[in-house]
Amino acid sequence: MDRVNTLNMSKLFQGIKLKQFETKFTDEKTCLRHLADIKWKNGYECRKCGNTNYCKGKMDYSRRCTRCKHDESPTAHTIFHRCKINIREAFEIAYQVCCQPEISTYKLARNIDGRQMTCWKFKKKMMDCIEEKGKIVLYEDQ
Repeated sequence: MDRVNTLNMSKLFQGIKLKQFETKFTDEKTCLRHLADIKWKNGYECRKCGNTNYCKGKMDYSRRCTRCKHDESPTAHTIFHRCKINIREAFEIAYQVCCQPEISTYKLARNIDGRQMTCWKFKKKMMDCIEEKGKIVLYEDQ
């Protein structure tokens, strides 16, 4: 099955105001749950064998295929794939970039109390995705 879940920047956190964001996404688990809900909203399908049955995976909100035992995390094949920073911080950067695409990476770094270069790399990853596809491709099946 060829399924692509594409989102415009404003739709990634659609309808979520700053205060709501801060109270809704308080830790890694809530971010992973939100990502899993979006990623598998149309159902799960194993990327390796196409099976639609799964059980709980090794990590929080990951899914393991019951046929081939392939384990897939909610961040796999998303803009958060292989992200080197805490998923909560990555969500905050993504939220701020979605709300204000022109925000500087220096301001992002101050907001999350992180390194400017880290913020620059993640923002660039988001902007490259938008430039290449015209939107953020949150999840794409092969």
